[in-house]
Amino acid sequence: MREFMDREFMLTNETAKALYHDFAEHMPIIDFHCHISPREIAEDKKFDNITQAWLYGDHYKWRAMRSNGIDEKYITGDASDYDRFLAWAKTLTAAIGNPLYHWTHLELRQYFGCGGVLNEKTAPEVWEKCNAVLKDLSVRKIIQMSNVKTICTTDDPVDSLEWHRAIKADASFGTRVLPAWRPDKAMNIELDGFAGYIGQLAEVSGMKIACFEDVLRALKARLDFFAENGCAATDHGLNAIVYAPAAPEEVDAILKKRLAGGKVTPLETDQYKFAVLRYLSWEYAKRGWVMELHYGANRNANTPMFEKLGPDTGFDCMNGAASAVQTAACLNALHMQGGLPKTMIFSLNPNDDAIIGSIIGCFQSAEVPGKIQQGSAWWFNDSKVGMINQMTSLANQSILGNFVGMLTDSRSFLSYARHDYFRRILCDLIGGWVENGEYPYDRDALKEIIEGISYNNAKRYFGF
Repeated sequence: MREFMDREFMLTNETAKALYHDFAEHMPIIDFHCHISPREIAEDKKFDNITQAWLYGDHYKWRAMRSNGIDEKYITGDASDYDRFLAWAKTLTAAIGNPLYHWTHLELRQYFGCGGVLNEKTAPEVWEKCNAVLKDLSVRKIIQMSNVKTICTTDDPVDSLEWHRAIKADASFGTRVLPAWRPDKAMNIELDGFAGYIGQLAEVSGMKIACFEDVLRALKARLDFFAENGCAATDHGLNAIVYAPAAPEEVDAILKKRLAGGKVTPLETDQYKFAVLRYLSWEYAKRGWVMELHYGANRNANTPMFEKLGPDTGFDCMNGAASAVQTAACLNALHMQGGLPKTMIFSLNPNDDAIIGSIIGCFQSAEVPGKIQQGSAWWFNDSKVGMINQMTSLANQSILGNFVGMLTDSRSFLSYARHDYFRRILCDLIGGWVENGEYPYDRDALKEIIEGISYNNAKRYFGF
């Protein structure tokens, strides 16, 4: 029996061990999509205790605690930080097979030197040790310990980007922190608050918005501002990728109706969103930016809890709304106008893996290897099985060696341990293929593949 999470954790064959320790283990990190706060980086935030670093805002853990019957008081309520930590320790014991179990212990070892197991019995000792270590840790130290070279945060077009500028002005911090453009609020015409948001967009762009062309002009002004601040990546959170062409005057009428307080139909919603995406993709392509499309989330499924706690609190799930025909037609339309940028497609539904793998093969070019990417296993899928399935499907349908690899998609600064988890799984997968005689033990070729997926491919793809 192997020791729990030993040096060879997740590495089940000799080739995997060599690939990991020789090539993957010490590669730097590019976190090209996350939700961490640039303000907290700029201010070099410190945490009073492990609960603040671990459980505040982490809806992954919140969902697990609810599934373990933990009262909401210990999740988002007024329980003490220590009692919340104990509730998490109690939950963890039952979470066998869940990636949270592994992530938790990887983080305990990597950042706090805790080599044992977290459970109800050990919780008091772990609490004391982690809190003692946190006295000498800060957000920037955690990032540096993780060997992170570049971070792309998630930023709204109306954001001032003041914290990004503050970070850039501080030469003592060696990690680049760049904004990433997230225009969802400008696209979600069907949601409450859309008209108010367009008012904010008008204010920060310094122009009146009365028609669709005005929206595009305002967005272009903000794109220019983001470019001035180093932006190279964009992110769209979509229900599905749609193809819904409409004449300019139709889109203009849809926008004006909504700004006047009218309701829009599902078709009108899709037509407006497609028109905005088509314009933005053209702008991205001109600037050499990467367009990330995340779709497949059914948001806020629990209405009472959404009304109580708001979004991003653990009440989202997968949807099956994606259409392969619509996705391909959308990319084709962008390609035909000459505006298909480097694009990454992420689906929250793992049933879409092979579909995405087949679609991206239709739009590749010599511009950059793997110009159109399938994104890594994401959110509900970034488990051992989810990662293996996504990479196996990508290998079957496309070129795994050009894959840009892992991202954190996290609000926690401790989540960089997930890159180690991913790299161990990657090396074990490829090591297994080598040991099965499915790929030769060519160290030069394997080094290029492993180091590429771990870091080099993302560096080249994003131009960092």
